[in-house]
Amino acid sequence: MSNCTFAPGADGIRPIKYSNGVMRLIDQRLLPTEEVWLEYSDYQEVAEAIRSMVVRGAPAIGVTAAYGAYFGARAIKADNYKEFVSEFKKVCDVLAGTRPTAVNLCWALERMQSLIRANPDQPVENLKIGLEYEAMAINDEDIRINMSMGRHGAELLPDEVRILTHCNAGALATAGYGTALGVIRAAVAAGKQVTVLADETRPFLQGSRLTAWELQKDQIPTILICDNMAGYLMAKGAIDAVIVGADRVAANGDVANKIGTYTVAVLAKEHDIPFYVAAPTSTVDLQIPDGSHIPIEERDTREVTHIGKQQLAPDGIAVFNPAFDVTPARLVSAIITEFGVARDNYTEQLAALVAKNR
Repeated sequence: MSNCTFAPGADGIRPIKYSNGVMRLIDQRLLPTEEVWLEYSDYQEVAEAIRSMVVRGAPAIGVTAAYGAYFGARAIKADNYKEFVSEFKKVCDVLAGTRPTAVNLCWALERMQSLIRANPDQPVENLKIGLEYEAMAINDEDIRINMSMGRHGAELLPDEVRILTHCNAGALATAGYGTALGVIRAAVAAGKQVTVLADETRPFLQGSRLTAWELQKDQIPTILICDNMAGYLMAKGAIDAVIVGADRVAANGDVANKIGTYTVAVLAKEHDIPFYVAAPTSTVDLQIPDGSHIPIEERDTREVTHIGKQQLAPDGIAVFNPAFDVTPARLVSAIITEFGVARDNYTEQLAALVAKNR
C-alpha cells in the first residue's frame, strides 16, 4: 500500500478509483482536514482498510470488497478449478469478517463467488480476468443505482425543503453520488430549494467530517448541528423531512443504520415529520425476518473516549460503543430503492423490489 494526495476529479466525488490493477481509496479517517488517497493491490490490506474505516458505508464497503476479492484471486497460484475455488473462498472469508452489519459486503462477495461457480470449465486465468471485470461492473452499477434512487426519492420532497441527515450516506459511502445524499443531489438538480441540516453523528463524526465536506463541495446549503439539537429544531418547525441511508434492511422493513438513527426516527414520528430511508435493493436482506436478527457491530472504545489524539474521557472509564441501531419499520415513512419506493406493507413491497434485481 502506498499513498498520494490529490483532489477528487471533476466528475464528482468518487471515493474508490481503480486502474491498472490498483485500487485507490480516499482515507475517510482524515477528512475534512486532509484529502489523502491510499493505494491497494493486496486483499489483506483491503480487509484492514474496511475494518479500520479507511472506507465506510455499506455500498462502498461492498465495492471495495469486490476489488479485494479480485486482488486475492489473482495472487492464487492454483492452476486447477477445484483448488482455485478452495483458495478463493478463504480470501472471501477474510473480507467477509471485517464488518458484520453491512450486508452489501457479503452480497458483493457472493456475487464474485457466483461468477466462479457459474464457470467451472474456464481456465483459472480466465476466471481471474472475469473477477476483475465483475468488480468493475459492481462499481459502475452502484453509481447508476444511486442516481436512479435519487430520482425516485426527489419526487417525495416538496419544492422547498429542510432535510435532516444522520451519518454520511453520500458519495463517500458509495462508489459515487450517494443514497440519502443522492436523493438530496437529485432534488437540487430538479430545481428544488434544499437546505440540509447535518447532525455531527457521534462518536465517529461522519456528519460533521464527511457529510458537511461533501455538501460544501457541491455548494448545497448546509447547517451543521450537534446530535442533541434535532428535537429542538423539530419542535420549532425547522425540519421538513429526515433522509438516512442503511447498512441492512430486514424483510419486514426494520432498518439498521448508524447509531442514533432510531432516536431521530422517534423524534420525527413525535413531530409528524416524514422519515425516509434510501437504500439499494442489495442492502435488503430477505433472509432476516426482522431487525432483532441483524448483527450489531461494536467498535473500539477509543472512538468514544478520544477525537483523534485528543482524550475526552478519564482513563479507565467503562465504555459501550455499538456502531449501529435498529429502527422499527413502523417509524419509517418510505424506503427508497433504485426500482421505486416501498411504503407501509414492506414485507411484500420489498420482496417485489428485490425480485427486480435478479
